[in-house]
Amino acid sequence: MEKKILITSALPYANGPLHFGHIAGAYLPGDCYARFQRMQKGKNVLYICGSDEYGVAITLSAELAGRTPQQHVDMYHEVIQDLFNKLNFSFDHYSRTTWPGHVETTQQFFTELLENGFIEDKITDQLYSVADNRFLADRYVVGTCPKCGFQNARGDECTECGASYEATDLNEPRSKITNAPLILQPTQHWFLKLEMFKERLTEWLDTRNWKPNVANFIKGYVAELHSRSITRDSTWGVPIPLPDTEGKILYVWFDAPIGYISSTKEWAEKIGDKERWKEFWCDRETKVVSFIGKDNIPFHAAIFPAMIMGQNSFYKLVDELPANEFYKLEGRQFSKSDGWFIDLDDFFNHYTADQIRYTIAANAPETADSEFTWKDFQIRCNTELLGKYGNLVNRVLTFAHRQCEGKVPLPQLEEIDEVFLKDMQGLIKEAFESYDQFKLRRVCQVVMELAQLGNVYFDSKHPWKDAKGDENARKRMETTIYCCLECLKSLALISFPLIPETSTKVWKMIGNTNDMSEEDWAVVTSKVLPVNQKLGEPEILFQRVEDAQIDKEIEKLHAMSEKCENAKPIEYAPLKPIIEIDTFQQIDLRVGKILEAAAVPKSKKLLQLKVDLGFEQRSILSGISQYYKPEELVGKRVAVIANLKPAKLMGIESQGMLLAGSLDKALELLSVQDLPAGSCIT
Repeated sequence: MEKKILITSALPYANGPLHFGHIAGAYLPGDCYARFQRMQKGKNVLYICGSDEYGVAITLSAELAGRTPQQHVDMYHEVIQDLFNKLNFSFDHYSRTTWPGHVETTQQFFTELLENGFIEDKITDQLYSVADNRFLADRYVVGTCPKCGFQNARGDECTECGASYEATDLNEPRSKITNAPLILQPTQHWFLKLEMFKERLTEWLDTRNWKPNVANFIKGYVAELHSRSITRDSTWGVPIPLPDTEGKILYVWFDAPIGYISSTKEWAEKIGDKERWKEFWCDRETKVVSFIGKDNIPFHAAIFPAMIMGQNSFYKLVDELPANEFYKLEGRQFSKSDGWFIDLDDFFNHYTADQIRYTIAANAPETADSEFTWKDFQIRCNTELLGKYGNLVNRVLTFAHRQCEGKVPLPQLEEIDEVFLKDMQGLIKEAFESYDQFKLRRVCQVVMELAQLGNVYFDSKHPWKDAKGDENARKRMETTIYCCLECLKSLALISFPLIPETSTKVWKMIGNTNDMSEEDWAVVTSKVLPVNQKLGEPEILFQRVEDAQIDKEIEKLHAMSEKCENAKPIEYAPLKPIIEIDTFQQIDLRVGKILEAAAVPKSKKLLQLKVDLGFEQRSILSGISQYYKPEELVGKRVAVIANLKPAKLMGIESQGMLLAGSLDKALELLSVQDLPAGSCIT
């Protein structure tokens, strides 16, 4: 019986180019899995993706760029597709949420949720920018986290403590664009009553055997589910299908996951069978696998499933959700605005898709954050792809052309050869299991273990010596080359989902004329190479990445970052609420002379200072160790709040506070030159 597998990768947001961090999270793992599953007999695989093209963020970016929102998404849709093509991703259909069928499907979801009592409308206070004369979406709002007090928390989530909330919950909210303070203004919106799905979601999640990083996070998230606004004040998006709601659209987080379904509908239309999409989405036996990044877990593991549960028609819920952690660049988050990114157009002028596919997979952020570094890229390319994989292919095929007339020789297996072939089968099995369990890092290790197994076998058999010997020695040499060619066949098989271009070259170099993508895994594993099959000419698979090249890439990265840093406008903190003069006069500011300074054990920031206030000496703790060395502070006259209530930090009582000025990452203590300790500052 045919097994249907529906694979999705998170819809990339068409508001800018993608980077390798995105590729590592949702797209390379999805493509490898889709390619692997297509190689299994009896599997009907459909791999779906598309551009996410609505939202206030796009309208703002388009406005800044002098484009219409449609022109903006048209441009980035093409940019994203071009990158996917360069990386040889094998989507069966790549759609976009601005196609008409998406509007119809999204409005149907809204209508049925509303009719079934899962949506309510309310007049609520939302964050409004007087300066911009518009309501701001949460992604354009920053403020102080209501849970941990982090001062630069995002509008929907705190990157410091991971808390999720509404933007209106933030303390001191401000515009991320202009830094202007935001006010609350009443407006009508529609809310999805997610709390009504808690029990059903909990029961369903108990049946899922997901990775711990996904399962642990989502169970805590579901426990705190509450109503969330699913509409925004804008004209760019899917309109609400209700009368007198002009200027109200469905929020992008509501419409985007529905894009998986609408994309499948468009695929069905394009193949000439409009109802075909139902074979995947409306069949309980379909296996649904969704590849996402860490930040998309709430939407795919709770919110979208709840939306599906609220429909009248049956839609298959996700079975596997292999969410990956974050993928960084040289220890920092990828950021175009910070100049901390890789110019992909330039990258593909120097390196191949398979080189980056392998490097990302070999260090994939499957259970913890990981990173791309240029030095690691060089090592992967030179030591593994070139030194192990490419070396084995080249030496075996070159030798076969010289000593075996460029054909697959007839083997006469001995025990050493049978052990080698058995070990090879064990690695093929492990590669199969690793692909099936979304373990790309292990796949890379197995591929290199197989290449190394072949290299060690080749060296241990000394075929170059046997080629000069008698008839028995030459038969032994031919057996060695036959077994090595079998190793190349197996190497092509298990590496195809990972590095398809290279794998296909190897497959054809050992004499096959069809494409590797047409092969069945089990058949290739069990079927031996035909004796006398003509071999193709060997070719170099990978070029060496030189030190000078890598040094240049690292210099370029730091130069771009420095240029962006210098070009950034100064961001001033917003003014605090106005106070009366009487309030200010309650603060007792004094000149204090620092007598001693020392680091606080087990603290990265705190220094313990002995400060002379003239009338007494005090111990004051200050988090300035990253700005000042202790010896630099001794003798310095500083401004001290002398009537602040003492507080214990790291078990030490602090009896005051030093005043300092700060801007961005810079900090400077306020100092006094001539006044003696104890002088009043007014």
